[in-house]
Amino acid sequence: MTHFKPTAQLSTHEVTNQPSPLENYNLYELDHILKESVQREGPNVDTHNLSSFGHALGRADTLRWAEEANRHLPVLRTHDRYGHRVDEVDFHPAYHHLMSLATEHRQASIAWIKDSHQGHLAHCALEYMMHQIDAGVCCPLSMTYACIPALMNEPDVADTWVPRLLSDKYDPAFLPADKKTGATIGMAMTEKQGGSDVRSNSTKATPLDQSRTMFELVGHKWFCSAPMCDAFLTLAYTDKGLTCFIAPRWTPEGQRNRIFIQRLKDKLGNKSNASSEIEYHNAWAQRVGEEGRGVNTILEMVHHTRLDCTVGAASLMRAGLVQAIHHCTHRMAFQKKLVDQPLMQNVLADLALEVEAATALTFRIARAFDAGREDQDQRTFARLAVAISKYWLNKRVANFIYEALECHGGAGYVEEGPMPRLYREAPLNSIWEGSGNVICLDVVRTLEKEPNALEILMTELTALEGQDARYDRNITVLKDMLHDTSKVQTEARRFVETAAITLQANLLMQHAPNEVSDAFLASRVDGDWGHAYGTLPTGTDHRAIISRAWKI
Repeated sequence: MTHFKPTAQLSTHEVTNQPSPLENYNLYELDHILKESVQREGPNVDTHNLSSFGHALGRADTLRWAEEANRHLPVLRTHDRYGHRVDEVDFHPAYHHLMSLATEHRQASIAWIKDSHQGHLAHCALEYMMHQIDAGVCCPLSMTYACIPALMNEPDVADTWVPRLLSDKYDPAFLPADKKTGATIGMAMTEKQGGSDVRSNSTKATPLDQSRTMFELVGHKWFCSAPMCDAFLTLAYTDKGLTCFIAPRWTPEGQRNRIFIQRLKDKLGNKSNASSEIEYHNAWAQRVGEEGRGVNTILEMVHHTRLDCTVGAASLMRAGLVQAIHHCTHRMAFQKKLVDQPLMQNVLADLALEVEAATALTFRIARAFDAGREDQDQRTFARLAVAISKYWLNKRVANFIYEALECHGGAGYVEEGPMPRLYREAPLNSIWEGSGNVICLDVVRTLEKEPNALEILMTELTALEGQDARYDRNITVLKDMLHDTSKVQTEARRFVETAAITLQANLLMQHAPNEVSDAFLASRVDGDWGHAYGTLPTGTDHRAIISRAWKI
């Protein structure tokens, strides 16, 4: 945050050679790679809304909200002063400001508004920008976005809840949803004994009516993100098997539902967002989807949250890159600006290359989500590619943020700046919605269960065969790995990372300037690269790559 006319002339020295904070900039208009991706993959997207959002997010007061929302943490109130259970979480007003700003620009709802021609790509662009400013509020927004296709499995439930979720009004009041101007939905799936293995859940559901649409839940959930949401999608066992339910915070009679918050998680990062452990004490819930097929019902939500996990990784990298270039552009070292030092140029160009490849892949997949509404092949591609990209980009982001932090020197390691918050955030999306092994095994299962999935992937990749020998060698490596199916399980990570890099190379060869695509092929594909960022081969046009990412 910039202070008004701070004193630079001190009694012992003069404060010089210190960059000012990066603020009052437009996250959309100054991101040429994002703009190109949106215009290429989603030409009907409302760029006025994106520009408006980008302007609002870059304002100094918005950046201050993000800082305050992460410094003043959510507080759990299990009881009121008289001993009544209330199970409420108090947030700093800054959190509510950020939620309101995102909801006003329809971050969670825009993909589902009929006849708007905005779709998932517009959602991803909004998410991409907000995640750079505060990832915590993106959690309830992402779950609200992703829950809608799961709710569609139960028309009566969808008719009640979807209109509330499509509102452009954020209403933080803890009231029954029918008394509010808008609503959010969270999810509570995992339990202590199982984690990602949701079939080991122990929560039980007992029917309350003969039609078996209303149930009571008894059990616990190890991670319930955003417990102040108006309802949660959750899993529990009936006598017919694992089933999906929606459990609202209030019963139809207007009473507080018996969902008791046991504690808030003390997390590494994502501090502005409350994550909790909860217990269901005969909590009222409605069935969503076919009884006994809860995993199948919830998979559509998981599919869409994985898209946001992919966006989140690319977004964090973009945030770290912009901070690093800004610092190096305004900081002198050894008689030169840092950005003009050849070795620093190599580091910044390498980081910029990673961001461009991540962004291109993210928005290609977003287009597939939109096209998949009518094109089954694109739907299959989206299901496979989002898992591939979710794995790979989130494996890249933690070390990326560390390298961007190092560009600042000691100034990057103090809490007044944004880099520590980005660093703590970096591991999260690799864990959320399936950690590395879970994601890679899902890729393998998709290839096994959908006979044309591999053909669709390879058709996408082989379209550029013959244009570059380095690229062709990667195609051969993929084919060889798939030929020996006995190795697929144990080498699933190697296959997924090779597929991700080849998809990125494919997109950069088609759409990026030659200096970008050639540097990517030379480093990530051909192997002329070291073990850390800043090891691009001789001949790389560092300055052109950096300037494309951010004006220097």
